Amino acid sequence: MSERIAVVGVGRMGANMARRLQECGYEVTAVFDARPAAAEALAKELNCANPLKLADVTALADVIITVVTDDKAMARIFAPKGDSLLVGAAGRVFVNCATVSPATHVAVEKLATKAKAASLEACMASSINQARAGTLYLMVGGKADVFERVKPILTQLSDEGKLLRYIGKAGQAAQVKALVNMVMNINTAGLAEGLGLGAALGLDLKVLMEVFSQTGANSRVLVTDGEDMLNREHSCFFSAAHAAKDSGIAYALGQQAKLELPLAKAALGQFRKMVKLGLGELDKSGVAELTFKGRGPKKKATRRK
Repeated sequence: MSERIAVVGVGRMGANMARRLQECGYEVTAVFDARPAAAEALAKELNCANPLKLADVTALADVIITVVTDDKAMARIFAPKGDSLLVGAAGRVFVNCATVSPATHVAVEKLATKAKAASLEACMASSINQARAGTLYLMVGGKADVFERVKPILTQLSDEGKLLRYIGKAGQAAQVKALVNMVMNINTAGLAEGLGLGAALGLDLKVLMEVFSQTGANSRVLVTDGEDMLNREHSCFFSAAHAAKDSGIAYALGQQAKLELPLAKAALGQFRKMVKLGLGELDKSGVAELTFKGRGPKKKATRRK
């Protein structure tokens, strides 16, 4: 395994991907994060470098995996001027795993090509536990030959390749990922409303969930979020803030296609409301705090004059 790997963005997902690849025998040579303390701690754990400059990350690796927060973060790390991953990038491959707009992935591919490097999007439809276990569902977009070059690495992250899907050219995997999260977020918001109404009607919610599971009301989020909604357990695996961002990407694609997406718009509104209320760092299951009676932030009492 001769490829030297660096990871930029070592939050919950990026850090676990780095750990997984090192365990699989790859040489993880560098980690970088906008929060230097996070990169320093992981670098000590993995016994690798934690450069303070992006250009130094590129110098230490053949393949650079990026897992950053949004379009602005991608623009910073791939800036055409100043400190950037593109400095001295000839021959490198960038594998970009963050959920950002399809247009950003297309732009990064063009910038990488100009720098005589290559770029690939590897959009993830899984969470923290899967990143650690190497069982991520990966949707890949970019040039086919670039995909083939890094396929052995991606195979180690996707259950020996069973969960690895090549979608097509740059931007297309990001489009698919946006639709995945759009539908997931609609389902999450819908489940919260169903359980919230069930609670208001005095129904046994355990029985209601069992009925949901055996009927057309069933969904993946019933398994992942149902119990958490009942128990108000919203430890973050996929934050409401990220749900708002991703639903926003999908809704923008709908507007570009001149489509009416009322359910996507409603779900987007719910997750944006969570962010506005200071609940954005809760797991997306926390949308139930907006639908169950007696939950959510308490309104401040207004003083009478």
